[in-house]
Amino acid sequence: MFQTLKNAWKVPELKSKILFTLLVIVLYRLGSSVVVPFVDADLMKAFSEQTSGTVFEYMSFLSGQAFSQGTLFALNVMPYITSSIVMQLLTIAIPALERMAQDGEEGKKKISAITRVVTVALALITAFGYTQMLKAGFGSGVSYLTNNSVFAQIIIIACYCAGAALIMWLAERINEHGIGNGISMILFANILSRVPALLSGVWNMTFTEGGFSGFKIGGLFLSILSIAITIAIIVLIVWFTESERRIPIQYAKRQVGRKMYGGQTSNLPLKMNMAGVMPIIFASSIVSIPATIAGFINDSENWFVAWVTKWFNYNTWPYLVVYIVLILAFSYFYIMISFNPVEVSNNIRNQGGSVPGIRPGRPTADYIKRILNRITTIGAVFLIFIAGFPMLMSIVLPNFSGLAFGGSSLLIVVGVALETFRNLEAQLSLRNYKGFLD
Repeated sequence: MFQTLKNAWKVPELKSKILFTLLVIVLYRLGSSVVVPFVDADLMKAFSEQTSGTVFEYMSFLSGQAFSQGTLFALNVMPYITSSIVMQLLTIAIPALERMAQDGEEGKKKISAITRVVTVALALITAFGYTQMLKAGFGSGVSYLTNNSVFAQIIIIACYCAGAALIMWLAERINEHGIGNGISMILFANILSRVPALLSGVWNMTFTEGGFSGFKIGGLFLSILSIAITIAIIVLIVWFTESERRIPIQYAKRQVGRKMYGGQTSNLPLKMNMAGVMPIIFASSIVSIPATIAGFINDSENWFVAWVTKWFNYNTWPYLVVYIVLILAFSYFYIMISFNPVEVSNNIRNQGGSVPGIRPGRPTADYIKRILNRITTIGAVFLIFIAGFPMLMSIVLPNFSGLAFGGSSLLIVVGVALETFRNLEAQLSLRNYKGFLD
C-alpha cells in the first residue's frame, strides 16, 4: 500500500491529483468550522454533547460533528446521497429515466443534472427543517438562534442550502480532477476527524486526569482490548471486502471471416459485500427515529420518553435486535435495486457466453439469483457483526459506549482506502504498460 502511494507520487499527473484531493478535503474541513450567522455557537457546543442515542448522533458522526455544531456544512453529503438513491430508484420505476440511463454518456450527463436539481431541492427542505429544530432547541424549549425573526431564518436556510450545494460541487471536482470517489473521500475525512477524540478517550480510559501517576490496571486492560478488537475488525473488513464469488463463463467459438473468435473461459465476479455500508446507514437512520422523537418532547415524565430511555436507547437489547433485523432487510433491498440478474444473463448470452451446465436465458438468471441470495445473506451477517458487535460491547461493558458506531466507521474508512489504492494501482498499471510499439 505504501509502495503504491510512493510510486504514484513519482508520477506528475497522479501527484497533482493527490494534491488536488487533499486541497479539496482541507477546504471542506475549513468549511465545516464556519459558523452560520444567527446560530448560537455556545448552545450548539452543549448540544453536541447531548446527542447520544438519537439520529442526530449518527448525522454528526457522518458530518464530522458539523451537524451538532450547526456550522456551514451541517447537512453534509446526506442530501446528495439521498438524491442519488432516489434517482436510482426512479430509474428502475420510470421508463423514460431508464432509457436515459441506457443512452450512454449523454444520458448519464442528463441524469447527473437532474440529480443536482433534486439535491438542491432536498437540501432546501432539510435546511428548513433543521432551522426549525434550531429554533425549537431540539425539543428543549430554548432557541439555539440569536435572532428568531423570519429574515434571520431565511439567511440560515440559505447558508445551509448553499453549504450542501458546495459539498456536492466539491465532491464532483474530486471525481473529475482527483483520486477516488468524491462523496466517499468526504465521508472518509469526516470520520478521520474524530480520531483525536477517540485517542483522547482511550487515553482517559487508561490514565486518570492526574496523568501517569493515576495509572489504572483495569483502564489499561480495556484500552489494549479495544485496540486489539479494532485491529481484528480492520483485518476482517479487508479480507471480506476483497473476497468474491466467481461464476465461470464459457464463451463459444465463432468465426468471422477467416478469424476465429471466442472459446476462452472467463468469470463473473460477485463481491461478498456488494451492498457496502448503505444498509447500515439506512438501518441507523430508521432505528433512531423513536429516540429522536423523544428528544422533541420536553417532559422527562412522559410515558414515551420514559419508554425510549429505558428500552429503546442505543445501549439496550431491543434497539440492537431491531437494528440487526433492519440491516438484514436493507441488505436484500439494496441488492435488489442495484443488481439485475436478468440483465446480466442477457448480456452474457448476447456476447456468446454461458455458464457451464446451465442453459442461457432464464435458467442462467435464476442460477445467478440463487447465488446472489446466498452472497447477500453472508454479506448481511458480516454487516450485522461489524455494526452490531461494538453495540453489544457497549451494552455488556458500559466503558465501550463510545465505540457504538465504531464498526460502521471502520467499514467506511477501510472501504474507501481500499478503493482509492485500487484506483491508484490501476492508473499506475495503465501508465507503466508497454505496448508492442515500445
